[in-house]
Amino acid sequence: MFIVVGVTGGIAAYKSVHLVRRFVKAGHDVHVIPTDDALWFVGLTTWEAISRNPVTTSVHDDVARVRHVSLGQSADLVVVAPATANFLAKTAAGLADDLLGTTLLATTAPVVVAPAMHTEMWQHPATRANIATLRDRGVHIVGPADGELTGGDSGPGRMTEPDEIADIAMTVLAPKDLAGVRVVVSAGGTREPLDPVRYIGNRSSGRQGVAVALAAADRGADVTLVVAHVETEAAASARRHPRIQTVEVGTAADLQSVVGAAAVGADVVVMAAAVSDYRVAAVSDTKLAKETDDGLTLELVQNPDILAGLAAARPDGQTIVGFAAETEPDRERLLERGRRKRERKGADLLVVNEVGWSRGFEQPDNAVAIIGHGGHVVAERRGSKREIADALWDVVVTARRSRNARE
Repeated sequence: MFIVVGVTGGIAAYKSVHLVRRFVKAGHDVHVIPTDDALWFVGLTTWEAISRNPVTTSVHDDVARVRHVSLGQSADLVVVAPATANFLAKTAAGLADDLLGTTLLATTAPVVVAPAMHTEMWQHPATRANIATLRDRGVHIVGPADGELTGGDSGPGRMTEPDEIADIAMTVLAPKDLAGVRVVVSAGGTREPLDPVRYIGNRSSGRQGVAVALAAADRGADVTLVVAHVETEAAASARRHPRIQTVEVGTAADLQSVVGAAAVGADVVVMAAAVSDYRVAAVSDTKLAKETDDGLTLELVQNPDILAGLAAARPDGQTIVGFAAETEPDRERLLERGRRKRERKGADLLVVNEVGWSRGFEQPDNAVAIIGHGGHVVAERRGSKREIADALWDVVVTARRSRNARE
């Protein structure tokens, strides 16, 4: 996705570095347009390094490509953060005396604006009128928040935090083809205790499952996200979303109980969590002491197959999606393992991804094949975990529409 980030001359400009980084890490092509005043707070070199694209500030730069028009025409989304009172006034009046102003006039993409200024400026009748004008034109206003400001002041006018701005921006862009759909997603990796100190676990960070939940919520679904030891940053992004209810679990048995209950009223269940196949037969109430050098023998018993259980008990019309992390490097053998697993588990769709020491787990990117009925590969995608999530929901939406049409 081609995202233009405008930065105006407020102290909150330093926070927008994180905003740009967030978009870049999600796999988007980000182009920053700082105003001249913004460069007093964060330099051009920083914007180029973070965005990974050249940065220009003048309509007279790159004239051959008509950059002051091409950026607006190319944009899928424009985000301005921080947006000063001066910027709001100029934009409401339709002024275009710099590259950011001309880009806004040249774009038909959604525009998200995050105001930041002192309380008195935010509450001034002129600013309120300008905000009303921009809202009437379809501009999405995010914030401002109420909190500490520069100079020791406090009150409404603080720029909304970058992660929240990014989350809202993605919501603005997403299609609403899951509106009214109830979704359950599991994410992370379960842990099976040996004693009060140790456990059997896996390397799942939960990023992919959280991305699946966020993508569904952005498309209008009401999501129950069941998280098992998910990375802190990923979990926080889910908790901020108004359409996601997050429930924390620990073991495979916990996960089975919570997901099973949530699935009763769900339209789609996505089992993206990495569930431990085994647990110890007897958990010690005290720490297992190392008293000899003879080693330690543990008796393991199988955990229940949660995905297969959900598929067997699903009500009419419910779609079940499973994930399979495999270390098989050969593509055809990898797909064949996925086909057998989908058939054995009874899932409608199975997302197969190759993992390893440096692939899949704990990485920002992923590569998957989605296997449907008859063992057909209905989609393959490589990219950020959010891109993988969007591709999965494209498949789910298409499959549900086809089934409804047949019925």
